[in-house]
Amino acid sequence: MATPALSSLYKTAFVTGASRGLGKAFTEMLIAEGVQVWGTAREIGRLEPLAKHAVFTAVALDLHDGARAEAVFAQAAAQAGGFDLVINNAGYGIFADALEAGAEGWHGQIEDMLQTTLRLGRLALRDMRTRNRGCLVNVSSLAVEFPIPYMSGYNVAKAGLSAWSESIGYELEGTGVRVIDLRPGDFRTDFNRAAERAERGEGKLKMQKVWARLEATLETSPLPECAAADLRRALLRRHRGVLRSGSFFQARLAPFLMRFVPGAWRVAAQRKYFGLK
Repeated sequence: MATPALSSLYKTAFVTGASRGLGKAFTEMLIAEGVQVWGTAREIGRLEPLAKHAVFTAVALDLHDGARAEAVFAQAAAQAGGFDLVINNAGYGIFADALEAGAEGWHGQIEDMLQTTLRLGRLALRDMRTRNRGCLVNVSSLAVEFPIPYMSGYNVAKAGLSAWSESIGYELEGTGVRVIDLRPGDFRTDFNRAAERAERGEGKLKMQKVWARLEATLETSPLPECAAADLRRALLRRHRGVLRSGSFFQARLAPFLMRFVPGAWRVAAQRKYFGLK
């Protein structure tokens, strides 16, 4: 029996950070499934390759301005007649010593990737609850379970997003609305290249070791289309809760094994993985 298209379950979708990486892969997958997609980027010109599709609408949205982001989302939702699927994907990294990093950049990550993302999520879920249908996908990270050294702002924002996803998931039990806490591992995107780096201070050599490990891992990581395929399957089976995606080691083996080892062992394994031991 043929697998049904996602458009049979989700007519309209809103995807933040649609111009590159995982967001672009999610958007292209939805377009191929016949879903009407409103995709965002800070600069609308970055969405031109997607705008050739009749089912795609380009939206300029910047997470830096939470109030403006809410207004942009509300306008798009009105145009769409409500969204059946919302994917909060937009985000960025700052690689820096937590004690040396500038306060503006560190707190900016919390504001953009947690506070503004939650503002959009709340708007989406209010409408979905009224209609008693829909799915919110919050793209978190496996960094929630395995924090990345020198990316503390990113780790905190993603951990907060996962905690909120679980909390609101309990509150929506028994309704037709679902929340997916998508935790991707490393994928072959330009995330590292786009990250802001500040390797200085006493820990510079340690930072360089960690960055080298991140770069080496990226070379052998799955393509972003693999994450899109994982999400597609989850959406078709009406999944809710945590969804891990990535290489077999990162997304399956490591989380499984960590359930059975003491916390000190996990920390030791992390240190060895990043060359800090």
